Formats: sequence, C-alpha cells, structure tokens
Amino acid sequence: AMAAARVEIDIITYNAAVSACEKGGEWAQALELLVKMASARVQADTITYRAAISACKYGTCWQHSLALFSELSWLSPKPEGMVLGSVVNS
Repeated sequence: AMAAARVEIDIITYNAAVSACEKGGEWAQALELLVKMASARVQADTITYRAAISACKYGTCWQHSLALFSELSWLSPKPEGMVLGSVVNS
C-alpha cells in the first residue's frame, strides 16, 4: 500500500492556486486564498497580488483590485507596471 504523502503548502503552492483562479475567472476564490495565506502565516508576494488583482477584473471588482494594489504597495514600494495595468483594467 502506498503511504499518504503530505504536501507542504508554501508560497509556490498558493501562487499556483491563485493563478489558476485568475485563469478560471474565479476572483472570489482568489481572494479567499489570500485570507487563507494570512491565516497560515504565508506572506503573499508580488506574484500573488498580481494574479489576485488580475482575477478581480473578471468579476469587475475594481474596489478589490484597488485594495489589493494598496496592500501590495506596502510589500513592494515600486509595483510592476503589469500590476498597475491590471488594476486599471479592472
């Protein structure tokens, strides 16, 4: 019998999941993952925020995009142009 494998959930795992939500247009699920990351004490990075902000455009959630962009500015003083473009496109 095969032993059950335990997968460590880290920033890479969360980024992949948030990115999948972005591609699937599941903005609410992407935001939920950000909350779970904070609960698990996993620090979101620019990649996480970029994917979550981009996911929000599918739900026309510009308020969420703006809030995420504001959080990102605390993490990274100079957000990438792509991130700013995603906020504008929301």
